[in-house]
Amino acid sequence: MLLLFLFLVELSSGQSKRITEVNVGVVTDVGTMHSDIEMICINLALADFYSSRPQFKTRLVPNIVDSRNDVVGAANAAIKLIRNKQVVAILGPWSSMQAHFMIDLGQKSRVPIVSYSATSPFLTSLHSPYFFRATYEDSYQVNAIKSIIKLFGWREVVLVYIDNTYGEGIMPHLTDALQEINVRIPYRYVISLKATDNEISLELSKMMTMPTRVFIVHMPSSLASRVFTISKKIGLMKPGYVWILTSGVTDDLSLVDETGIEAMEGVLGVKTYIRKSKDLTNFRARWRKRFPEMDLNVYGLWAYDATIALAIAIEKTGTDNMTFSNVDLGKNVSELEALGLSQYGPKLLQALSGVQFKGLVGDFCFIEGQLQPRVFEIINVIGNGERSIGFWTKENGIVKKLDEETQSMGALFTWQDHLKHIIWPGEANSVPKGWEIPTNGRRLRIGVPKRTGYIDLVEVTRDPTTKLQEVKGFCIAFFKAVTQVMPYDISYDFFPFETPSGKPAGDHNDLIYQVYLGKYDAVVGDTTILANRSSYVDFTFPFIKSGVGLIAPVEEQVKRDSISFLKPLTWKLWMTSFFFFFLIGFTVWVIEHRINPDFRGPAKYQVSTIFWFSFSTMVFSPRERVFSFGARLLVITWYFIVLILTQSYTASLASLLTSRQLNPTITSMRSLLEKGDNVGYPRTSFIFGKLQESGFTQSSLIPFDSAEKCDELLRKGPENGGVSAAFMEVPYMRLFLGQYCNAYQMVEEPFSVDGFGFVFPIGSPLVADVSRAILKVAESREGRELEQALFKNKDKTCRDPVTTPDPNPSTSTRQLGVDSFWLLFVIALVMCIFTLSKFTFFFLKNKKVNGLWQDFHRPDGDSYINNVEKCSCLSNQQTPQNNNQETNQAATENNIQEPNQEDNGNNTHENNQADNGDNIQESNQEDNRDIVN
Repeated sequence: MLLLFLFLVELSSGQSKRITEVNVGVVTDVGTMHSDIEMICINLALADFYSSRPQFKTRLVPNIVDSRNDVVGAANAAIKLIRNKQVVAILGPWSSMQAHFMIDLGQKSRVPIVSYSATSPFLTSLHSPYFFRATYEDSYQVNAIKSIIKLFGWREVVLVYIDNTYGEGIMPHLTDALQEINVRIPYRYVISLKATDNEISLELSKMMTMPTRVFIVHMPSSLASRVFTISKKIGLMKPGYVWILTSGVTDDLSLVDETGIEAMEGVLGVKTYIRKSKDLTNFRARWRKRFPEMDLNVYGLWAYDATIALAIAIEKTGTDNMTFSNVDLGKNVSELEALGLSQYGPKLLQALSGVQFKGLVGDFCFIEGQLQPRVFEIINVIGNGERSIGFWTKENGIVKKLDEETQSMGALFTWQDHLKHIIWPGEANSVPKGWEIPTNGRRLRIGVPKRTGYIDLVEVTRDPTTKLQEVKGFCIAFFKAVTQVMPYDISYDFFPFETPSGKPAGDHNDLIYQVYLGKYDAVVGDTTILANRSSYVDFTFPFIKSGVGLIAPVEEQVKRDSISFLKPLTWKLWMTSFFFFFLIGFTVWVIEHRINPDFRGPAKYQVSTIFWFSFSTMVFSPRERVFSFGARLLVITWYFIVLILTQSYTASLASLLTSRQLNPTITSMRSLLEKGDNVGYPRTSFIFGKLQESGFTQSSLIPFDSAEKCDELLRKGPENGGVSAAFMEVPYMRLFLGQYCNAYQMVEEPFSVDGFGFVFPIGSPLVADVSRAILKVAESREGRELEQALFKNKDKTCRDPVTTPDPNPSTSTRQLGVDSFWLLFVIALVMCIFTLSKFTFFFLKNKKVNGLWQDFHRPDGDSYINNVEKCSCLSNQQTPQNNNQETNQAATENNIQEPNQEDNGNNTHENNQADNGDNIQESNQEDNRDIVN
């Protein structure tokens, strides 16, 4: 046993002799809280790493040098480490400015620099392969900040950052990200690290006078604590303000004193997300147990992971050729040139680039010399701490939980779908609008037109008691509704546009020009959007549609007289109808002449029968019966046509005699130009210039100020010093016709304009937001109610010509013509041709030798009509013997001679009466049939 123990001791001694110590440098600001935390984490990382890997042949030996919180001190510390200790790598330094100088040293000496806290994007631009960032670059978080601003719809932000490499490095990336979502940056506040409280207070007070209420803060936590403490004192942490912190502040909130945390209550922040793991939980527990007075931050965890990464890389590289090649350049050689080149550096560089493991912060892997985050945590500072309200991921944007399914921001309605409840500055629960006119700053001066007419749109009155002017009307009410839905508050005052004498000044062009001159910040009123005006001011979207309408008096079109009954139909339709009446009667006579005694007799009788039968169809009660199938089909068709004609005539005549048929006296602007008549226009409107451009002379243009004055001019007419017609914009026209719809009518819209819009200076940030608010109000119930109240007609019998057009417009009524019934007449004509053709065919086929005319007058004894039972033609007093005598007499004459035509007519009439009364005699049925035959 003794020999075995001695052998193991010797073996252990031999193994310990094979372990190589490797010098690495650590550049830190000794004595600071950051330095203490990071140094403890580095030592813990070495102890944990090598205790779990006793078989490793290398051991890192940290050589700590104080940078004295100075850029030059950090560079000098790196030179000492490389020249005196010949370190193979350097951990640190703390700040980005210090790292900026050390990177150049590492590049020249081929010594890798591994920083766990330098986050400025400027360091990436140095393109040094010997610089490794074991942390996240600041530019990675700008997309998370952009998503927050986009989610709440803020349009302007102010950047507040420190005046050094760390503060300025993120600004280009943040500016580009905000421009992608059309967010303006009207102001930047750059704070020096050495700025006094008075200097900070003065600059923050200046920010209070600006309308923007959203601030993005990027600076060290120590400076941020001072800034927020002062901000709370001067009133920048009241409701309505928004503060967003970058990870440079949120990752170090544990180091901010209690006063600073209380001043930050309600701010939002983007923080480095640290995934929970068993190793991290155990490490935190050990830390709290051993160092209860110190709060662990993410930079300590990165220092822990960076140390392990360096230990893995050195073990992988081995211990061969850990030397520097020095070049003796004489006595004038600088310290930088005397550092030499590390022969170990290139191999260590390659090993570091391939290191991968699961660290305390998460997956550790260098991609292009730095770590790549995929998740950021969004926090809300509440009380003395912070609360997680959501996450930003590269794939899904802002989500409440990391395990949520992919959701589109545009598909959801509110920010609550993406974030948990937020307490805003001043303990406000509502989302700040992000922009408002400061109460301690200059309020917006808004000019309004002062006019005497059309006060429904804009009216300026003076209170007799207070002598203050009051502005009201549709345009004013709509503007107030727009300001209520704006994403920020707007403070303003209305100023009626007047001359020094107190009278209304000029026209709308003069008023709008005051915005260009800077007298007014905006114009609210019935200002029309025109191309020439937009060259020196900006217009919002139109809040009411417009155009220019031509108004003309109307007069009664139809004068009622003794022949008014003829006016429903055109003379062509009258003639066509009469022709078809005769055509139908003639066709029926031709077909029925040989088989129907009612259509036979002397020539005069037959002619009168044709006309009698034709026109009796208008009342559907002809005396003559029709026997043949073709004639009956033709008569049925004609009955249908006559029914339609009579009903249409009745309806048209009723409309003509009971309704007012109004017709405008003027039909177009061209007719006015041709006649040279006087026309009216609103006095302060742009229409005057449009009419002059169209060819009207100045002497023919008569202005008016109100609807009543316009009515007076139109009633006078051009003969009495009035006008023939008037031009006015559609909103004015709707108001005018709401009073005088029975006397006037819009006959044409000769000019098109965009509508009424609010006026702002060119480049004003209010234009886009006011335009969006106009669309919201216009689509809302409030907007519709405002418009209905404006165009509520004073004459209850008048309809709004735009929203409720007249179902019976006062225009000239068109007479009924042939074009309305041509298809019916074609059908009747085809039926006539068909029946006549059929009759002619069979007549010619069975004609006798006596001649066509004689055969046409000969009764057709072979027709099937002769075998059809018909009602008796005799009266109740007629005896069967008389009937037999008549029958024998007819048989003797071979059914040709009818000597007593009038008696036959009477018999036929009696026969019809018997049919109509259904008094068919049943006695002696066979004899009666013989009589008919």
